[in-house]
Amino acid sequence: MIKELTKAEEQIMLILWEMEEALVKDVIEKMNEPKPAYNTVSTVIRVLEGKGFVDHKAIGNTYIYFPIIKEAEYKRFALEKVMNNYFENSYESLVSFLVKDKIMSNDELNEIIQLAEKLKKDK
Repeated sequence: MIKELTKAEEQIMLILWEMEEALVKDVIEKMNEPKPAYNTVSTVIRVLEGKGFVDHKAIGNTYIYFPIIKEAEYKRFALEKVMNNYFENSYESLVSFLVKDKIMSNDELNEIIQLAEKLKKDK
């Protein structure tokens, strides 16, 4: 079962998903300033290993880390959590919220409607 990521864990996972595999120093290089300490990033990566998100391969005494949970899997998990906690599992409520709060434009809403109609026809 997928577990929720902390903000620090999510930041590192986004980098690992992008890079596909990396040393701790490679992850740090991709991070914004101020960059965290090497030991901090190394500890978070080991926590991610414990949560089942990351694994490593050893080359000598160096570890190369890589994600074992796909980004799409975590996106699905995160969306389901938001939908359940904030929108009562209703996509209609989500879209209504996005339009009412002007987060989504009318053009974007029309694109979603067209996409939904196309997907409906293709079934």
